[in-house]
Amino acid sequence: MAKKKSFKESLGIDIGTHSIKVVHLKRLHQGYKLLNYGIRQTIPQGMDYTFSDLSNDRHAPILGEMLRSLRIRTKHVKQLVTAIGGDDTSIKQIKTIFLPEDELESALFFEAKKHMPISGSEMILDFQVLSVEEKTNNMNILLASATKDALKAHTDVLNAVGLTPGTVDLEALAVANSFRFNSFVEDGTYVILNIGAHKTNMVVFGPQSKFFTRDISWGGYHFTKDVMKKQKLDFEAAEKYKHENGLIESGDAKEKEQPLSMLDITEKTTEEQIAVEAKRSLRFYVKEAGDSDFRKILLVGGSAKLKGLPEYLQESLNIPVEVFNPFVDLEMPDKFRDKKDPQLAMALGLAMRPD
Repeated sequence: MAKKKSFKESLGIDIGTHSIKVVHLKRLHQGYKLLNYGIRQTIPQGMDYTFSDLSNDRHAPILGEMLRSLRIRTKHVKQLVTAIGGDDTSIKQIKTIFLPEDELESALFFEAKKHMPISGSEMILDFQVLSVEEKTNNMNILLASATKDALKAHTDVLNAVGLTPGTVDLEALAVANSFRFNSFVEDGTYVILNIGAHKTNMVVFGPQSKFFTRDISWGGYHFTKDVMKKQKLDFEAAEKYKHENGLIESGDAKEKEQPLSMLDITEKTTEEQIAVEAKRSLRFYVKEAGDSDFRKILLVGGSAKLKGLPEYLQESLNIPVEVFNPFVDLEMPDKFRDKKDPQLAMALGLAMRPD
């Protein structure tokens, strides 16, 4: 009698500045089954804070509590995928002449110095050959780099809770994977806006499209600050108002569904800043890649569900916008059926990453 194959389980952990997300998957013959997930804030609820206040050492105790509550035994985790991002990472698609495998890695390290903002002595480099062009024999390669300090700080958190660090991906790739592995991706170019607490990570990709990513320095925290100033509320009240109303004003303005107006003559709102920077990035992409076939913009992250934001961005950028449901093709127990939280997209993309 043949031995029954046991399907591999995987754990994706997204350690963000505002919250930690954990997704536990079981890999099936086709697709995946959600075993469990968790989201927990890394700061006290309703507390006003700034990015500089968010020290890295607060992550380990919270992650440890999450793993215990999800009944995940760290010693039994075989497939762990996590991610790092921000200014200490970089990703870029380049084109180079064909090189044999034994020469490629050393050549790409020198090539990366031309394209990456990280100094060679501090850089950890990885790459993937995307394609080799038949006519020119040139190679299209995706370069990914991070600083040694960023990687060490990240793995220190995992070690502190008893996890053995596994694959460490870059945030932009994980977000793209959550869409690519869990959806039918048609030809054309897609844009993902991962709206985090302090930044929005923008990813442009497609089956035949050049990969591009950049960070936009506005996120959920800045939406709350807008509400504080506009409505004259403290941080906790502004957070509550934001989640209840989004970009729609309360009272009579809510009936008309008007977006929040400019805070003053010179200062733009967060949604305007994101739209302006996204538009600027897309213009740059069209110039560099010669591709303007943008099919849709997908919103993920903690602020993706803000009322009025998809409509505002669609009108501003003139591209269809929708909130991405990362669980659309996932097998789930009934207790999870009502969960479609777009802030789990990165953790899900990590858990789905191939070996």
